Amino acid sequence: MNKKKWLVLALTAVTLTSTACSSTKGGTGNGGTSTASTETAASSKNEAKPQLKSLQIWQKDDYNTYPVAKLLEEKTGYKVQYDMLPQDKPQDKLNLLIASSEPYDAVTTTGGSEFKAIYADYAKKGALTDLGPLIDKFGPNIKSSITQATLDAAKVDGKLYAIPTTTLSFASTGLMIRLDWLDKVGMKTPTTLDELVAVLKAFKEKDPGGNGDKNIPFTIKGDDPIVANIAGAFGLPNFYNDLNGKLTPRVLDPGYKEYVSFMTDLFKQGLLDKEFGVNKDATMKEKFSSGRAGMIPLNWSDVPTVADALKKTQPDGKMFFIPTLKGKDGKMGHSASAGFDRITFIPKASKHPEDAIKWINAKLDKDTFKLMAIGEEGKHYTFKDGAYTPILPIFTDERNQANNFLMGVDEKNYPTYWQARVRKDPRLFEAWEYLNVKQPPETRKVDMLGISPFMPEYSKNFQQLNTMVSDYTVKLIFGAEPLSGLEAFQQKFKAAGGDASYKEVNDWYATVKK
Repeated sequence: MNKKKWLVLALTAVTLTSTACSSTKGGTGNGGTSTASTETAASSKNEAKPQLKSLQIWQKDDYNTYPVAKLLEEKTGYKVQYDMLPQDKPQDKLNLLIASSEPYDAVTTTGGSEFKAIYADYAKKGALTDLGPLIDKFGPNIKSSITQATLDAAKVDGKLYAIPTTTLSFASTGLMIRLDWLDKVGMKTPTTLDELVAVLKAFKEKDPGGNGDKNIPFTIKGDDPIVANIAGAFGLPNFYNDLNGKLTPRVLDPGYKEYVSFMTDLFKQGLLDKEFGVNKDATMKEKFSSGRAGMIPLNWSDVPTVADALKKTQPDGKMFFIPTLKGKDGKMGHSASAGFDRITFIPKASKHPEDAIKWINAKLDKDTFKLMAIGEEGKHYTFKDGAYTPILPIFTDERNQANNFLMGVDEKNYPTYWQARVRKDPRLFEAWEYLNVKQPPETRKVDMLGISPFMPEYSKNFQQLNTMVSDYTVKLIFGAEPLSGLEAFQQKFKAAGGDASYKEVNDWYATVKK
């Protein structure tokens, strides 16, 4: 296939994608380093090794001067030139680089549905190296660190073209509330939908924020009207949820109508921000941190930033996540992540595919991996009672972005190592711990499609269908669309790829259900 034709084909993949952002996660499995890998590493110390080129996701610091790069060069023997994808529309740049056969030896992208789709597209078009034979020959650490189930989930048409970095399965977003407002209105933290409504009414009527008619009991952002925790109380924590043994999109679940009715009622009563439809993420957070809003959905990773902003304007302000809300029939749940945080593939244009696998394998040496992920004991962290605690500020300075160097993880040990990252700030750890340790395990509902293999219909249609549902939900809550038109919208959803995706998803789900 000539370059011009490949460029046209590659650019068509752009329509399947949207901008993805990086995260800080890991996974589960079994770890260890084989004797063979140690011998291979030792014997290769004296061999001349080529310089490799690696394309990475965006980060704020230069990879080449970040301390982890020097460590990996010392431990693996490979000097690497690191380049970055742009922060804005990284998939567009990636398509151009792959289409022009830029000779990268490794390319790491985020692992969300957008990039899983573009990765599979590259594999099907013959742009990627089949890693199976190379891993069999040069990757004992890869095999011992990453479970076979994880590797299988990354296969396209039965072949492995990427090394996946698994995501830690945890809840990321909850409902953050002003505890000092609760104290002022004399109420306890809500645990049910009815209690939540009562609290929001008190926020409106008793004006604990001192904002008068500008007081906002609850605000959200316009591009995410399916609110974490509240949606779970209607059995809708994820886009697809198990309904009578079938993975069913929210909009086709009877709970969707009940959810929309609940949110619409909040809006009509003035309990939900009347401007939520035009709120961006920053706008929503500013309304909360400035003291105008009493509750917002918030990712635990944003807690320190929002808490600092709140402290500046509201010195006595206090905030914390509310518990997992219970709906009727005991329904509840926060969405819990699953699947891939990153995927790393080797383009066919690579000049050194064998060395690229040897390099990745060396990074997964048990001791090297730990040094890369969290540093040296006594210098970067302390270890006591089974917990890794970072030593600041050196941990932040030298390991804060170490996760961006990962290409597969020690799945057995990384979930424990990773907690050092969240202990950098007591407020960060407290927020993460509340959602993922203090809340009962059954409150976390794993997104089953996170662990699914590539599915062409689902991947092709997901972004469009998700946007359709979000836009429609906003219109319903605002009253711009009547709820009586739901059935007609559901038919439109099915015709736009919902039916094809549903069949494909459930054909797979039938093979993994117990």
